[in-house]
Amino acid sequence: MSSDAPASVRLPCATANGTLTRNKPPIWAIDASGPSVQTPLPAKCARHSREGEVCCQELKGDDERQLIDPDVVRDVVIGLSDGLTVPFALTAGLSSLGESKLVVLGGIAELIAGAISMGIGGFLASQAERDHYRFLRRTTKARVLRSCDGEMEREVHAVLGAVGVDEDVSRQVAHSLLEVESTIERSESLPDEEHGLRWGQSVGITEFLLKFGEGLEEVPTRRLYVSAFTIGMGYLLGGTIPLLPYFFIPKAHTALMYSSILTGIVLLIFGAVKARATGAAGKGAGGYVWGAASTLAVGGAAAAAAYGIVALLEGNE
Repeated sequence: MSSDAPASVRLPCATANGTLTRNKPPIWAIDASGPSVQTPLPAKCARHSREGEVCCQELKGDDERQLIDPDVVRDVVIGLSDGLTVPFALTAGLSSLGESKLVVLGGIAELIAGAISMGIGGFLASQAERDHYRFLRRTTKARVLRSCDGEMEREVHAVLGAVGVDEDVSRQVAHSLLEVESTIERSESLPDEEHGLRWGQSVGITEFLLKFGEGLEEVPTRRLYVSAFTIGMGYLLGGTIPLLPYFFIPKAHTALMYSSILTGIVLLIFGAVKARATGAAGKGAGGYVWGAASTLAVGGAAAAAAYGIVALLEGNE
């Protein structure tokens, strides 16, 4: 940066129609600095020098959109896919009894028990993931405390070097992270809460090694309950669909035909929506068609296999 560069100035935020607003934090010129002013990096923006006065971080691509949390999508997929296949196979097997009333009673009992079981399974799985992370954090933190600086520099460079960062920069990053880790240790030993670091559990070289070296992050407690609710409700919703025709059609064999058609349609719709929610659909219609067809093929194969096993067991009796 040349010495004659203009001093950084705060730029008011502008809306799309050019009106100024004070509801957002001020914007700083990205290519200006001054000896008496420390320009905060997160607030830098080239709005004042860009046509239309729009920051690059506010620019949107043609297909850019806010996607659903992949963990939530995963739980929904697990719950719905199980709900659409397992109750379908059960009701298909019970349809040989001839009366839809018996199929409905057995289906509802399985549906409630399955939703509770799936929800508990989601809770326990997330809890196990959180406990695993906390164990690794304790062991990694102990290893950092007993290791020398050179060893930590090597581990940091093993992570950063893989993405093209040179050794000098890796050493600087390692020293900065070690200093933060040391500050955390000192602050946690002080009785005065005012001297503690509220973000002490999410920064430092221990968190760096876990997040970027191992690809692990803390699982919040809220995630346990969200996962249980999402998987359980997904199973309940998915399992209700193949059971619906049996509520309105007395003959179980006829209801089975409508149940198969309805389940197939829902699998197609679910596949297209999943492709949209995960971003796999892209811009054209081909992604939606592939998502719908693949979901129908996988779900249909699972349901057909389950029904075939039930029919085979009934035939051997």
